Amino acid sequence: MQSKEYVFDAATDAMNSRSITTLRGRRATGIAAIALAVAFNIPYAILASIYEYPGILRTSPAEALDRFAAGGPFLILVWHGFAMAALTLAPLGIALAITPGRLRDTPALAIGAAITGAMAGLAQAIGLSRWVFVVPELARTHTDPASSPSVRAAAERAFELLNAYGGVAIGEHLGQVLTALFVAMLAMLQWRERAKATSITGLVSALALIAGTNEGLAMALGSIGNSFALATIAGFLVLTGWLIATGIGLLRRPTR
Repeated sequence: MQSKEYVFDAATDAMNSRSITTLRGRRATGIAAIALAVAFNIPYAILASIYEYPGILRTSPAEALDRFAAGGPFLILVWHGFAMAALTLAPLGIALAITPGRLRDTPALAIGAAITGAMAGLAQAIGLSRWVFVVPELARTHTDPASSPSVRAAAERAFELLNAYGGVAIGEHLGQVLTALFVAMLAMLQWRERAKATSITGLVSALALIAGTNEGLAMALGSIGNSFALATIAGFLVLTGWLIATGIGLLRRPTR
């Protein structure tokens, strides 16, 4: 009899331990989601203030490079912080998507969301890293008094091509599509879990982000995609609210 009670008590203790671990993990993920929503917007706001980003991308390469050189090391560090904030979406996307219940009930959707979120964070970080490891040298070359007009012109052309591939293609297009897909899939999981307000917010963000990806396509076709740029800004603003709502939901949700 005592052995049966011992086994029962041990099983109960193990279940309680797993419950506490799950609760702590959910709270940590919720806090991380809220922290990312804040952390991603801080460098963006600084860049908008001191470098007029993203409007600076619509100016001439010469002006963008000269303004970048004038920003000094602080501007490079802000860009680095921006890239690292984007990269944190990779592990956070996995943590937000994967739960024991989802792996049991909707494994394909949960795993798909986790993979897409990780790829989105990586693509966004790769695109933003050009401002840390490539653009500074182009800016120094462009503002060097010893540089000839042909050398400055070459730096400007390299800046244009770098933005077209690293910025528009990888970061703003591929990274944004993956981000939208991740948010949409996670929103579908939230809808199944009856977090409908948060789910609708995520779907609105995903739709706006997808619409915004047409800016790069419009530019490739020789058109101006300013309206699509506004959709991107709106999509990321709604994404901020969705991350905060998701984090609050994880902090409030009781253990089942």
